[in-house]
Amino acid sequence: MTHKIRLGGIALTAILLSGCLGGGNGDDSEAPAPLVGAGQKVFKATLKRTAFGIPHIEADDFASMGYAYGYAQAEDNLCLLAEDTLTVRGLRARFLGSEGTYQIPSNGATTTNLNADFFWRATATDGAIQPLKTGSDPEVGGASRGYVAGFNRYLRELRDGQHPGRHEACRDEPWLMPMEEDDMYRRYLRLAVLASSSVFVDGVATAQPPETDVPELSADQVLDALAEVGIEGGGDLPFPFADELPIGSNMYGLSAGASRTGESILFGNPHFPWEKTERLYLAHLKVGDQAEIMGAALYGLPAVLIGFNDQFAWSHTVSTAFRFSFYELTLNPADPTQYLYEGEFVDMEATEITVQAMDENGNVSDVTRTLYDSRYGPMLTFEAAGVPILNWSNAKAYTLRDANAENDRLLNQFFRWNQADSFDEFVELHGSVLGVPWVNTVATGPGKPAYYGDLTVVPNVPDEKAQACATALSPVFDLLAPGLPLMDGARADCQWDTDADAPAEGIFGRANLPSLQRDDWVHNCNDSYWVTNPAEPLTGFAAIIGDEETPRSLRTRKCMQQVIQRLDGSDGKPGSTGFDLANLQGIVLDSSLQSEQLARDDVLNAYCPLGVAVASDGQSVDISEACSILRSWDGTHNLGSVGGHIWREFWRHIDPLPVESPEKWLTPFDPSDPVNTPATLNVLSPLVQAAFADGVKTIQDSPMAMGAAMGDLQISGIHDTVIPLFGGEGFEGAFTIASSRPHDISDGRYDVKYGNSYIQTVTWNDEGQPVAEGFVTYSQSTDPASPYYRDMTEAYSGKQWIRFPYTQEAIESDPALVEYRLVEPAR
Repeated sequence: MTHKIRLGGIALTAILLSGCLGGGNGDDSEAPAPLVGAGQKVFKATLKRTAFGIPHIEADDFASMGYAYGYAQAEDNLCLLAEDTLTVRGLRARFLGSEGTYQIPSNGATTTNLNADFFWRATATDGAIQPLKTGSDPEVGGASRGYVAGFNRYLRELRDGQHPGRHEACRDEPWLMPMEEDDMYRRYLRLAVLASSSVFVDGVATAQPPETDVPELSADQVLDALAEVGIEGGGDLPFPFADELPIGSNMYGLSAGASRTGESILFGNPHFPWEKTERLYLAHLKVGDQAEIMGAALYGLPAVLIGFNDQFAWSHTVSTAFRFSFYELTLNPADPTQYLYEGEFVDMEATEITVQAMDENGNVSDVTRTLYDSRYGPMLTFEAAGVPILNWSNAKAYTLRDANAENDRLLNQFFRWNQADSFDEFVELHGSVLGVPWVNTVATGPGKPAYYGDLTVVPNVPDEKAQACATALSPVFDLLAPGLPLMDGARADCQWDTDADAPAEGIFGRANLPSLQRDDWVHNCNDSYWVTNPAEPLTGFAAIIGDEETPRSLRTRKCMQQVIQRLDGSDGKPGSTGFDLANLQGIVLDSSLQSEQLARDDVLNAYCPLGVAVASDGQSVDISEACSILRSWDGTHNLGSVGGHIWREFWRHIDPLPVESPEKWLTPFDPSDPVNTPATLNVLSPLVQAAFADGVKTIQDSPMAMGAAMGDLQISGIHDTVIPLFGGEGFEGAFTIASSRPHDISDGRYDVKYGNSYIQTVTWNDEGQPVAEGFVTYSQSTDPASPYYRDMTEAYSGKQWIRFPYTQEAIESDPALVEYRLVEPAR
C-alpha cells in the first residue's frame, strides 16, 4: 500500500504492502511486496482521496474495486457498518441488550433489539438471500467479495494497533467482528425491503396466534376506535397509513429547452437521515474499461446509486407506489395456524427461532419464539395508538407479500447502470432490468432529453383486481391508505398478475408503469408521477402506483413553481431566462417557503391589528412582538433570517388540517392548475387563528428568543461542535430541507438529523466532461477523529459548493491528494 501525500508541492511516499504495514503514518521505510503464487488472484487497486475525503478508486476488476471501496468505507465509518452487520445477523440483543432500542429512521420503524433480532433472523435467512446471490451478475459478486476483504483488512490493521485514536466508539467492543460475504447480501435485502417488510419489524417479530378468544373487529369498529384516540386520517399514522415514508428527495432533469447554456443539467437531492446506515457516501469508481462513474451510494453498497459520468447523470426520489399488499386469511376455528385456500385449510409454516439476549445485569440467555408464514409471506399484526388495525383473531389473520423480498435484480440494476455506455442504454436498462426497488428516477445527458420513470418493482394489482378481491376490512384501507390493497387470501385468483413484459412474476412491466421524456424539464419531489411536467400529465395507472388529479404537497408545488418562474422570468432573477449551474445552485439552497409566499400577508393583515389571538385552549395570546418580527422577516430560513421559526411553529399547528378543507383554503384544488391551487388561506377560520396563536405561544414558552436568527437556532444534531444550518421543513413548503426529528425545542434548538443529504448538480463542458458540484451535507465520516467528520458540513453551512474532481488532471492537481495502493492476495 502506498501513501502519497502532497503538502505544499512536496511529495512524501511510503510503500506499505499487505503483511508488512506501517499504519499509514508517513513512515518512509520500504517493505517488499508479499509473495504471490502463480495464478493466485490478487486484490489490487489505487485509492486516491481528494479534498473532503472523496475516494477515487481505480482497479482492473470489480473485486479489486470493491476491496478499495470496503477499505475506504471502513476507514470512514467502521462502527456504523459493524453495527449494521450485527443487526442483519440478529445479534443486537446479545451484545447491545435486549431492551435497547432499534430504529430505522428511513421508514419510521422502532422496536427493541430483541424484536429486531427475531425480525431479521426470520427475514434475512440463507434462503431469502440465495436468489440475490445466484441471480446477481458476476460483477456484483466480485465487488461484494472484495468489499468484505477490504473492510476486514482495515479491521485487522486497527486490531494490530494501527490508526490510533480512530473509532473509539467501537474499536474495543466485542461486537466489532469481521464481515462475511453473506452479510453483504443480508444488507442488500435489508435495503430492498426498506419501504415494505421492514416497516413492520415489531408486528412480524411478535405476531402470535391467539391463546384465548380474540374477536374479529369490523371496519366500523376500527375506524371508531381510531377516532376515539384522535386519529381521523392517514396523516396521523405511521407509514403505510400515512401519506409517505419519512424519507424524501427533490430532483430536476433540465434539457436544452430549460437550460440557459443549451446543455442539459441534472439536480439530485435525497432527503435522508443523517444517522444510521441510510447515509450516502460519495465515491468515484473506475474499473478497467468497463465502468467509470461518480456519485453516492448508501453505506455498504460497492456501486454508485445516484451519480454521473461523461454520458449521463441521474438521481432518485422516493416513489409513492406500494411495494407490497396485505392478504386477509380466514382461519380454521379449531386451529388459528391454519387458513383457508381454495376451499381447504392449509397449515402455516412454523419456524422456531432462538435469539441470545443480554439483560441489564449482563447475563445472556436464550429466548425462543415460533414465527409463522403463509404462502404469501410473514404473518403480522399492526396497531396505531393502541388500536389493532391488523389483528390475529380466532377468525381472521393478516399476512404480507413483499415484491422487493423477491427482487433478485436489485444489484444488477445499479451495476449495469454503472457500466452503461450511453444515456439511451441507461433508459433502456431501467425498464428491461426493472430492479429499482422503491424510487423514481430522473436522468439526462449531454445533448439529451430529460427523462423520468417510476419503473420500479410494484405488485401487479390492477384496480379491478383490488376491488374484486376486497375484504370486509378494505374500507379502512380505502380511507387511511388509498391504493394499498388488502385482498382475500383464500382465493387463487387474488394472486398478483404478471405482465408479459415483466422480468419476474407478480409485477408490472414497463408498459404499465409511468415514464416521460421531454426536451425541456421533468421533476419529482415525492408526490406521484401525475404532474412530472404539468404540461403533460401522466394518467391511467393503477392506484397502487400512485394518485392522480389530487393536490400536490407544498414542497412539490414549490418544486414546479421554481422551474416555471425561472423559464418565464417571473422570479426576478437577473440575466436571461433558463437555468445554468450557478442560478440552479442559488435556487435550490435559497431556503424560501411556499407557505410564506401563499399566506404571510393575509395572516399578518388579519391578526396583527388586534394584538392578540385566541389559542386552541381558549387563552388569549399576545402576538404583537411576533407580528412586528414577521413583518420584517425576509421570508426564508437562511442563517441570518430573523423570525422564520415563528412561522414554522404556526404552520406546524395548521399542517394537520386536511388540504381539501375549506377551513384551510378558500380557493379549492383545481386539477387543471396543480401548481397554484389550493390557495387563499382562510384567515377567518377559528382553527387557522388558533394555529397562529398556538405557534406564537410555542415560541414564548420555549427558550427560543422571538427575535433570534435561524443560524442561532438550527444546528447539526450529529456533530460535536456547533454548525449552523439553513433550510426548512417540508410541511411548511420548504424546498431546502433541514428537519429535526422528533420535534423538541426544549433546549432552544432545532437539532437537524434529517434532510438534504447528498446534493449533486451536474452539467457537461465543451469537451463532453461532466462538471459536477455538490455536498455530502453531513460529511463523509461518522468518526469524530476523522478529518472528514465535519468538513463538508461546514462548507455546506456556508453554501460553499464543492467541485467533484472527475478528470485525472483535476484529481492529480488537488492540493489535498492522498494516495493508497492496496494489494492483497485474495483469501
